[in-house]
Amino acid sequence: MGLARMVKTGNGSSERMNMARYLPLIVLGVLLNASAQLALKQGMRQIGYFDFGLRNCSRIFLAVALNPFILIGLGCYVVSVAVWLLVLSRVEVSYAYPLLSIGYIFTAFAGQMFFNEGIGTTRWAGIIVICAGVWLITRSA
Repeated sequence: MGLARMVKTGNGSSERMNMARYLPLIVLGVLLNASAQLALKQGMRQIGYFDFGLRNCSRIFLAVALNPFILIGLGCYVVSVAVWLLVLSRVEVSYAYPLLSIGYIFTAFAGQMFFNEGIGTTRWAGIIVICAGVWLITRSA
């Protein structure tokens, strides 16, 4: 996008529609990023707790490098970065970046469902507040 296109044209509703048409791409990037987190978490659950140190560095590196969930998570990250670069080439960063917060909802539900993580009322309230803020941001684009 050239500098001329970055300057506001004064036609807010057409700009909003233009940015909104990229929401599916933004959501795809967010879900890939969140999926990466979940895959990495599962991989580390399989590897387990470890201490950082030279003594076990090679053993841990091998365990991480060969874990299929870690590899899937890293793959999701690579694809999410590619998608995100596509998004940033088309949408204002001040619109797109806050939408990453959608990942909080996805990972909270997935953490609860797949990892039996306890998510209390306060955490859900915080996630709702964040989502309300994201909604306001998308309305003001």
